[in-house]
Amino acid sequence: MGLYELEGRVPRLEDGVYISPTAQVIGDVRIGADCWIGPGAVLRGDFGSITIGACTAVEENCVIHCYPDRECNVGKYVTIGHNATVHAARIGDYATIGMGAVIGVDAKVGRWCIVGEGAVVRSRQDVPPETIVAGVPAEPIGALDEAKKDFRMIGKRLYADLARRYREGLKPVC
Repeated sequence: MGLYELEGRVPRLEDGVYISPTAQVIGDVRIGADCWIGPGAVLRGDFGSITIGACTAVEENCVIHCYPDRECNVGKYVTIGHNATVHAARIGDYATIGMGAVIGVDAKVGRWCIVGEGAVVRSRQDVPPETIVAGVPAEPIGALDEAKKDFRMIGKRLYADLARRYREGLKPVC
């Protein structure tokens, strides 16, 4: 697992976290319980601080970073899709960031939001809770109802369980 201290800034992990051996977690990064950090993900707490809430999935090749003396806060049960970039933003609990999406500096993505694949949430943009956005730049295209929330929770729980399965069962074959 690629955990790195930088100038006294040390990653901190709660119980049950899985971090892929090819992921890099650098500096002031706090990762909550039962998170899954996928292959190739890079969480750079070298300038600012990153906090990842419990049961969050940071999928393959994601980048999470922030400017000096800034914070990036990702809530609990968040899914950050493959190849997404999150920069000094605030992501609310239960949000889903689609594959290849970009979340700009100081953007806010509210609780239960869905950011579509490839969307760009501009710097300082505020996406209200339970809103679905898509496009470049990201614009509202719908709202979340209880049925969509229930469906999303299935996947979020799968990733929290996947953290345990990877910790217990992942083995190199050569």
